[in-house]
Amino acid sequence: MIEFGHGTHVGLRRTRNEDTYYADASLGLFLVADGMGGHQHGEVASALVRDAVVDLVSRGHSLIEAVHGAAERLQSRARPSFDVLPMGTTIAALRLTADGYEVAWVGDSRIYMWKHELRQISHDHSLVQALVEAGQLDPVQASQHPQRNVLTQALGVTSAEQLHIGMARGQLEPGMGFLLCSDGLTEGVSDASIARTVARTDLASQECVDQLLLSALDGGGDDNITVIIVRSS
Repeated sequence: MIEFGHGTHVGLRRTRNEDTYYADASLGLFLVADGMGGHQHGEVASALVRDAVVDLVSRGHSLIEAVHGAAERLQSRARPSFDVLPMGTTIAALRLTADGYEVAWVGDSRIYMWKHELRQISHDHSLVQALVEAGQLDPVQASQHPQRNVLTQALGVTSAEQLHIGMARGQLEPGMGFLLCSDGLTEGVSDASIARTVARTDLASQECVDQLLLSALDGGGDDNITVIIVRSS
C-alpha cells in the first residue's frame, strides 16, 4: 500500500509559482520540477518536463529514459528563445514498482529516503556542492554561500551531450518513505527539522506535507515551495 501527500506554495517573495509536481500512486510516479528563466519561462519549462515524463512513463519507458526524453523536448522548445531567456528546470522523480523503487534527478531539487532516519539520496548538481566535494567548502559554509543556488546541471539549459542525470534504485520495503522537494523547502528548513516532521507516524503524509510547507513559510518563504511525501506500508 502507498500513502502520499503533496502540496506547493508560491512563497512570500515571489509573484509566480514556477514549481510544479505530479503524484499518481496508480502509475507509481511522483515528481517535483523547479523551473527557471524569469517571466513565464520557468513555469512553462517545469510543466513541459512534467507532462513529458508522465507521457513517456505511461507509455512504458523507464524513468531515466523519460527524463532524457523530457530534456530533449524542452531543448527543442527552448532553442528559439534561448538567446533572450534560457528556459530550464530541475527535476526530482520517483518511480515505484511492486517491489522496487527508482529515482532520477537533475539540479538541486532533492529526494530523501526515510528508513529509521532521513537520508538524502539525490546529489545536488550545484556549484557549492562541487566545491564541497573538492574540499574547498564545508557543508555549513555551503548552506550560507551566496552562490548556493547556481546550478551545474538543468534540463533545457545543459546540452544533451553534457547532461548528467543522477539515479539510484533499490528494494521497496514496508515502512520506507520518500520526500521529494524543491529548494524552497531546504533553503528555509533544516534537514533535522524536516526529519522530525517526516518521523511523525501519528500524522498522515498530507499532514506532514502541510506542516513542512508552513515551516518553510515560517523560515522566510523566499522561494516557491513544493513537497511530496510517499510512504510504503
